Amino acid sequence: MIRKFLSAAVIAATTLTATAAFADFKPLEGDPEEINFGIISTESTSNLKEQWLPFMADMEKALGRKVNAFFAPDYAGVIEAMRFGKVQIAWFGNKSGMEAVDRAGGEVFAQTSKADGTQGYYSHIITHADNDKINSLEDIFKCDQSLNFGIGDPNSTSGFLVPTYYVFAKNNVDPKKCFKTVRNANHETNLMATANKQVDIAANNSEQIGRSQLKAPDAASKIKVIWTSPLIPSDPMVYRKDLSKELKSEIKGFFLSYGRFGDTEAAKEVLANISDGQGFFMESNNTQLYPIRQLALFKDKIKIMNAAGASAEEKEEKVSMIDKQLADLDIMVANQ
Repeated sequence: MIRKFLSAAVIAATTLTATAAFADFKPLEGDPEEINFGIISTESTSNLKEQWLPFMADMEKALGRKVNAFFAPDYAGVIEAMRFGKVQIAWFGNKSGMEAVDRAGGEVFAQTSKADGTQGYYSHIITHADNDKINSLEDIFKCDQSLNFGIGDPNSTSGFLVPTYYVFAKNNVDPKKCFKTVRNANHETNLMATANKQVDIAANNSEQIGRSQLKAPDAASKIKVIWTSPLIPSDPMVYRKDLSKELKSEIKGFFLSYGRFGDTEAAKEVLANISDGQGFFMESNNTQLYPIRQLALFKDKIKIMNAAGASAEEKEEKVSMIDKQLADLDIMVANQ
């Protein structure tokens, strides 16, 4: 009971737009005849189709109902589509998954893994391989507005949230004041822009680099990593929590059995073509988002502490609220 109460309190407190978002939230009117599967825009739509459509075709056969792919130009498009009932299932990163849970009636039910069973990946800061002036974070913190920086989608975990906190917030650096330009783009675009010297540095992740080494080796050979984050939990699979228990059980059963039962070799081949090589889906739930909630709160805390114009009393009050939320999350993480 305590854990459920804490969970509800922390989620409400860490979602600043929750009230406004749910004012327009559209409940489902029964289970849909067709399922729309949302895919976040980590790469070009053509690349994502190549990876995910074979999986959706197998899902369609297993569930006995049509499964349609839903693509959007940014992560928010998939979150909003789930919020208004146009998408019932989606592949998210942890930050966008958190937004889907808080704002779009989502529920985490499974988690991706690698072929070797590991569950996690890394955020990176990259530059061109022949850039001998940039080899570490210290080399980009001269902040003379001479460098062009490519950052990820605002709802990306590895492309935005993680580098924003670990690279910039913890070092008291404002990217907009530090760099000549700051451009938002997906992982594939940022990697290619770095390889083609269209940006000097960019946020990226180990999955995109691994996939580019397979699919675009020439471009991948032209980039080097200058910073690596702590391990990020593997991506969540999220469905609308107001789907019927029966349909949710069928969906979850398909994901958790895929590659383990039936034509396992064909399924493993499909999974191997997703991202940088995916393994089985693992059971998960909303608790996998706790570390991401902590990260978002830490980032907000640092921003408040460094804010200009606010009084010491105002800062202390807001920081105290965040510390309480972080303490609640610590209890929840300890009780997992």
